[in-house]
Amino acid sequence: MKKHSVLVLCPSPRGTAATQRLKYEQYLDQLEKEGYQFTISPFQTKRFWKIIYKPGRIVEKIFWTLIGYLRRMGDLLRAPFYDAVFVNLWVTPLGFPFFERLLFLFNKRVIYDIDDMLFMNGKQIPKLSVQRLKGKAKSRVLMQKSQFVIVCTPRLEEIALELNENKNVVDISSTFNTDRFVPVRHYEQKETRIIGWTGTHSTLPYLDSLQPVLANVAGKRKIRLLVIANKPYQMRGVDTEFIYWNENTEVEDLQRMEIGLYPIPANEWSLGKSSLKALTYMAIAIPVIATAYGTNFRIMQDGEQGFLAKNEEEWVNRLIQLIDDAELRRRMGEAGRKTVEEHFSVTANIPKYRKAFNSVVKSIYS
Repeated sequence: MKKHSVLVLCPSPRGTAATQRLKYEQYLDQLEKEGYQFTISPFQTKRFWKIIYKPGRIVEKIFWTLIGYLRRMGDLLRAPFYDAVFVNLWVTPLGFPFFERLLFLFNKRVIYDIDDMLFMNGKQIPKLSVQRLKGKAKSRVLMQKSQFVIVCTPRLEEIALELNENKNVVDISSTFNTDRFVPVRHYEQKETRIIGWTGTHSTLPYLDSLQPVLANVAGKRKIRLLVIANKPYQMRGVDTEFIYWNENTEVEDLQRMEIGLYPIPANEWSLGKSSLKALTYMAIAIPVIATAYGTNFRIMQDGEQGFLAKNEEEWVNRLIQLIDDAELRRRMGEAGRKTVEEHFSVTANIPKYRKAFNSVVKSIYS
């Protein structure tokens, strides 16, 4: 069987960034069994990935950025020899879409995978987000020119359909390997409830927004906030435990949580979010409390897999309700796990990825 060669241009090394790990990376092994051969070329080296979000080291970061651009020059030169090119987020991170436009001169068979409202300007983008430094026109060019576009929210799908010349767009949310993300099995009442949040430094401000809520609850019940992230964190007035995210212990660390938190701002930027954090909690069968906004309405129903909170009072009341009721936590956790298995698992979504790759690669032979 002839192998279909695909060059993958992504920001980060394989197995690091969530936007890659919990999206297309999970499908590569299965697609390889079906006749695809992938060459993965991250912009960041493993060394760059380790330091990119750490303070300082400006000279070293500039050096590795230049290395990334040199790597992309080589990628453009070899792009014509591949059956297709798969791009995650962008080809290069900064400035005008020069490399993105060049890519289509070297190979027009491009599949583009976009996550977040990368093309947005203004105050709605998180202050700590690297997105503020990136070229906003890059994603628009890629959405317009690619033969197939993969998005992760209904709002992104609307925008991609408006821009894409081929009108080939599919909405695939972040998904989970349910063999790896195994559910918790016990929902007993303990003296201290573990309320959890996982994410990166760029979204820690969203967790900060819950400080009044958690401080209020901490005055009424014995709780501990467990934070799994890539930057140390402590919440004022709340007993907090911080764990660095580690791929090898990720599931075990998540399973210590009993209630998962997913606060987001109610703005346009959040309409590009696929509710990844909420789905993470659901995958391990713990109840979720999330902001009543955006794709949270798509992945869960209020009172079924968890609660959708509209204001601070609802956050406090729903948290206390879940803290006091182990049976409710069990019922909601199991409902969330079932939802992930049926709609947001790798098994449920492989046909969509297969369609995207087949439609582009097999067009060569038609």
